Amino acid sequence: MGLLIIDETKCKKDGICARECPMVIINLKNGNGFPEMVPGGETICNNCGHCVAICANGALSHANVPIEKSPLIEKDLQIREEQAVQFLRSRRSVRFFKKQPVEKETLQRVIEIARYAPSGGNLQLVEWMVFTDAERIKEIARVTVEWMRNLVAEAPPTLPPYIPMMIGAWDMGYNSVTWSAPALIVASAPQEATTGMVDVSLALSYLELAAQNLGLGTCWAGVLEGALQGSAEVRESVGLPDGHPYHYPMMVGYPKRKYSRLPERKAPKISWK
Repeated sequence: MGLLIIDETKCKKDGICARECPMVIINLKNGNGFPEMVPGGETICNNCGHCVAICANGALSHANVPIEKSPLIEKDLQIREEQAVQFLRSRRSVRFFKKQPVEKETLQRVIEIARYAPSGGNLQLVEWMVFTDAERIKEIARVTVEWMRNLVAEAPPTLPPYIPMMIGAWDMGYNSVTWSAPALIVASAPQEATTGMVDVSLALSYLELAAQNLGLGTCWAGVLEGALQGSAEVRESVGLPDGHPYHYPMMVGYPKRKYSRLPERKAPKISWK
């Protein structure tokens, strides 16, 4: 049995699935028959699901992207431009969280949504680590601070000015590495991911946007990411999978406060060619 499954009672033989296929591996049998995969097409199909998504008649399914798990787009759920703009602009970097753990089911839900982010070649190789133990998260922050101390001792000319301030804050009992986040999520991708860092970034962007409607706040943990890049000890503390050079951590929790306005940003710099 091949990858394509055609309901011949519904198929209109319009060839839209063939024209939409980005891998150009679908054609119509004898030029005007039912869709079929070209010889060898199964080996290069990237399971993108375009063929399933484009068929308005519900006539085509795919062994790896079954129509039963590919729901129809509901017009009633589409949002207006104004709603989309407010939703996107209302995203904030949250650093102050309630002392309330995030339910495992909620964290599972945002990751499930994030898996629909695009990935290079549709390889879908992003993996996730979730930390919810307060002591483990604090230990990751501590090891990161030690990395910063070593960085200051080396006195590189490009040392960010906030690094000594963060060390001083830690010494006074203030954690500005992972803040008060009750959960830490690390997305990573292996070397074979053709666009690994982009894949990770897109997945986390989907995650933080999905988190908003579940009442969660998020913040990209940039200092911890720097430590993951520069310290074997920090990488060991986090437990990054072997062979995963692409990664980024994100803090997650219930926001302590609610924001009321949408701050302005710089105007885009555009070069029309």
